[in-house]
Amino acid sequence: MAHVAKWKFGEVEELTNLLTNNKIIAIAEIGGIPGPQLQKMRENIREKAQIRCAKNSLIMRALDEANKKVSGISELKSEIKGQAAIIATDMNPFKLFKEIKQTRTMAPAKGGETVKNDIEVKKGNTPFKPGPVVGELQKAGIPAAIQDGKVVIKNDKIVVASGNKIPVDVAQMLTRLEIYPLEIGMNLNAVFEGGTIYKPDVLDIDMDKFLSQLSQASSNAFNIALEIAWLNKSTINNLLQRAFYNAYTLALEKNIYTKDSTKQLISRAYTSMLSVASHAKDALDDDLKKKLT
Repeated sequence: MAHVAKWKFGEVEELTNLLTNNKIIAIAEIGGIPGPQLQKMRENIREKAQIRCAKNSLIMRALDEANKKVSGISELKSEIKGQAAIIATDMNPFKLFKEIKQTRTMAPAKGGETVKNDIEVKKGNTPFKPGPVVGELQKAGIPAAIQDGKVVIKNDKIVVASGNKIPVDVAQMLTRLEIYPLEIGMNLNAVFEGGTIYKPDVLDIDMDKFLSQLSQASSNAFNIALEIAWLNKSTINNLLQRAFYNAYTLALEKNIYTKDSTKQLISRAYTSMLSVASHAKDALDDDLKKKLT
């Protein structure tokens, strides 16, 4: 039987405790993130979540152990890719995904990296003084020239198309132009909560758009509830106000005297009396004549 180092048993135990003592568990991929940037990301999210790095084999072993207490959590094993880390938190999965997404930053290229999107250099002035740099820019495929004593880029140019690797000389010039084409950060592969696993295609939503749609749906539901006179704590006040207004309007139309309609009906009758009296002024007494003047 192969010898297993004691520290590995301790590591698995610690990871298992982390997995079983937190409501939300996520698996993230952290490969390719420089140490200083990773440390900063961990510091930025430390108050909201704990990030624990370990060998993939130990994380898988801990997931198996944790599954004895938390059913279904071992399914996260299939989401362990590249250099993995565990994220433990109480944040709901959608908020966690947003937090992790916000830790991503742009970084300079070194050369040799494959890009997901076109890298484009825009036309305009550069910070360089006239000199050999013009030839270096041109060699890197950047249309540079000297105009009015300044080094300029004559037109927009895609220097590396998506799916291609960044040449070293292009990477160097992009850095000098302060163009950082590489997005680095943690990739959240999956989040486990209460027996359910959420993946990025579900978690990556436009929160502003979602809240707007939710607000519109709430408004539509409220209007339908009023239309069908569905009584609940949200509609009761509006429905009572509508019922009162309808009853009041009916009382006025049918000359039904109530404590609310009497004053209006008397006022309307008085106005009608004056209208009739205005057509028979010769038959009126002095008091009524004064009311008409």
